[in-house]
Amino acid sequence: MTVTTAAESVTAADKTGARTTEAAEVITGARDRIDALDDRIIGLIQERMAVSAVIQEARITSGGRRVNLSREMEVLDHYRSALGKPGTALAMTVLELCRGRV
Repeated sequence: MTVTTAAESVTAADKTGARTTEAAEVITGARDRIDALDDRIIGLIQERMAVSAVIQEARITSGGRRVNLSREMEVLDHYRSALGKPGTALAMTVLELCRGRV
């Protein structure tokens, strides 16, 4: 006798919320693509953090402050211009991740 667990009986439609197999396949493929994009975004943010640490170290070593507020305002404006109001919140999160790593 074969025993089927609840996890094994979950279909692609169940996992995606789709009502058809075709829609579930589209959603699954799109989610795979989103996961790959998220991995790239995370990698880019980690790279940005490393570059920011170099800048901060150079600034501090030269007697300057760790953070340049006018530059941060430029970054905020850039994200807001490209992504609208939510871009500002995203930029704030990115800036927060990149501060104080020296």
